[in-house]
Amino acid sequence: MKISFVIPCYNSSKNIEGVLDEIRNTMNKHRETEYEVVLVNDCSPDGTAAVIKELARKDDHILAVDLAKNVGQPNALLAGLHFVTGDYIMTSDDDGQTPVGRVFDFLAEMEKGYDVVCARYTERNQPSFFRRIGSALNRRMSDWLIEKPEGTYMAAFFMAKRFVTDEMIKYQRPYPYISGLILRVTQNVGNLDVEQRARQSGSSGYTIKKLLQLWLNGFTAFSIKPLRVATVTGMALALLGFVTALVTVVRKLVIPGIQVGWSSLMAVNLFIGGLILVFMGMIGEYIGRIYMCINETPQYVVKEVTGLGDKKGKKEE
Repeated sequence: MKISFVIPCYNSSKNIEGVLDEIRNTMNKHRETEYEVVLVNDCSPDGTAAVIKELARKDDHILAVDLAKNVGQPNALLAGLHFVTGDYIMTSDDDGQTPVGRVFDFLAEMEKGYDVVCARYTERNQPSFFRRIGSALNRRMSDWLIEKPEGTYMAAFFMAKRFVTDEMIKYQRPYPYISGLILRVTQNVGNLDVEQRARQSGSSGYTIKKLLQLWLNGFTAFSIKPLRVATVTGMALALLGFVTALVTVVRKLVIPGIQVGWSSLMAVNLFIGGLILVFMGMIGEYIGRIYMCINETPQYVVKEVTGLGDKKGKKEE
């Protein structure tokens, strides 16, 4: 049996060695199990590329993949999945927050018959208010949009069987949503309770903008429910407008001297106009992403591969 670890790296030159030490210490206690670690540098500006290349040269278990430009964590993760050779694939963050040393607890849970086991955080260490709000919105969105099994928790920290990741990497579009890709393959997903630790150093690479982009990926790539919401909202407002017009006519007939309110009319116009622009923007987002997919925007571009015999993968996906 072989376990492959895939770790997207961004600004992790000071953290990644600690994560690797945790993996090594755990795997050295289970020498009967082979392992490899695929580190994917997502065009970090802090020298992460040089650090992971040096680590790959010193350790035969490590493969360093250097991307040509920043593509975000989901794309970087899919890039790493193209290089795995293990029977089970374990993902991890590069900042030490995910207890990757519990890999065999995940494996024990997998042996209960699950295809994927995701971490369920009993305690999250997210000091940023916006990060907490973004994570909460992302969870609520996935509950509604991708129709995950009731009571199942999806997370970027997970273990999956090889056939699951082999199917996931068939997705070639530039806007992946990892939870959606998992559930598109299987709904046989289990959970393992873990605590999220504090970062070893630095701060999260997820800005408000990136969290919004992640949220939009889930909206536009794996569901048309937002468009249905726009349709239902439009029908409801049209009905409300008809009822309001009917009431206005009746009141005018009953009370001929009644004054028509200019302020209320403007408020209604602004409200309806705002909704129209919001829904037009939503439709435009769908159309724009369709255009980018038709234009074959690459999911990622591999610049260089170091380690494990300098394994060669696809240069463009």
